[in-house]
Amino acid sequence: MHLTPSRLRSRFVLFLRLSGTLVSLISILRASDVQKDALSGFNSGLGSLYLISSAQTRSVSPENPTGGKGQGAMLIPKPHDSEQPFYDLFGHLGTGWKTRPFVKLNAGESRTIMDVAGPAIIQHIWIVVDEVQWQSCMIRFYWDDEKEPSIESPLSDFFAVGHGKFALVNSLPVLVNSKSAFNCFWPMPFRHHCKIIVSNESKKNISLMTYQITYALTPVPETAGYFHARYHRASTANENPYVILDTIKGNGQYVGTFLAWTQKSDGWFGEGEIKFYMDGDKAFPTICGTGTEDYFLSSYGFSRIYSTPYVGVTLKNGPGDKSSDGKAGTDWSMYRWHILDPIRFNHDLRVTIQALGWEKGKVVRKSDDISSVAFWYQSPDL
Repeated sequence: MHLTPSRLRSRFVLFLRLSGTLVSLISILRASDVQKDALSGFNSGLGSLYLISSAQTRSVSPENPTGGKGQGAMLIPKPHDSEQPFYDLFGHLGTGWKTRPFVKLNAGESRTIMDVAGPAIIQHIWIVVDEVQWQSCMIRFYWDDEKEPSIESPLSDFFAVGHGKFALVNSLPVLVNSKSAFNCFWPMPFRHHCKIIVSNESKKNISLMTYQITYALTPVPETAGYFHARYHRASTANENPYVILDTIKGNGQYVGTFLAWTQKSDGWFGEGEIKFYMDGDKAFPTICGTGTEDYFLSSYGFSRIYSTPYVGVTLKNGPGDKSSDGKAGTDWSMYRWHILDPIRFNHDLRVTIQALGWEKGKVVRKSDDISSVAFWYQSPDL
């Protein structure tokens, strides 16, 4: 075949385009390999603990507010410094010792406890606040400079403690230990920036607050979703079924429910069904439970409290302490983590639970007081 100058130019342009495509493909594959190398061994658990990762561990606390490398316990002790409210206890030890392990949070005050750049993944949060202030303390998480928080909840409820009443929690992602130590191990990736703010929305000062948030500087996979948590409270006299999570739009997976339930009448309260409306469901849900205690993996009521890796009923407090059904005024706290069975949705999700119970031999609607926190991951492009 005779190749004219124009055909030669066309083939040369085609060659350049194919070469550019090949280079782009190689770059993508290399970037993917870099991500895989960085995340190799990063997954939590004993199964991958022996695998070495290139991720870099950092931690923020009152002793190192920025999480900077080699910047822990650098504070120079100074008397009468509002940022060193416990100077009288520790100031004499000097820089490099125990300089500022705790802070205070006055009424109406907010404190940013984490403000760092990514990409990174939060691995563990430990926080302690005066017990009497648990429900008046709000915690908010902002991913990648968003204007509205992805996580917004009373502090104690975020850690599966309801009614402001202490209860031991011994689950896989959340641990609550005496006397007031809140821990969570939910992995929380962010790509550019993370800010966490704790606000004292009461009229009383918090005399002591401390925290430690451990995270890893590492590339975040494109498919990683952002962690979300939403608090809600209502009387089922006005809202029945109770809405655990109002309709959210996007692609993600629902990973947990926490309920704090106060009975307003005697007798068993847990006949209501949980329902998951997903991806266009209107009048009827795709996933429908069979009863409240069934959803919390129990049967025939809650005869005792329990806390396991994925589910628990951790508090039964009030005049119904000795009754398996409970009485008016009984407070219940219960959690259900969908770690091995996440509820996946592609376009939208709404979650409700009915307040139903027994009265005079029949199942009737109940007028109880419920608060909840819903937990889910959601795609970053929404």
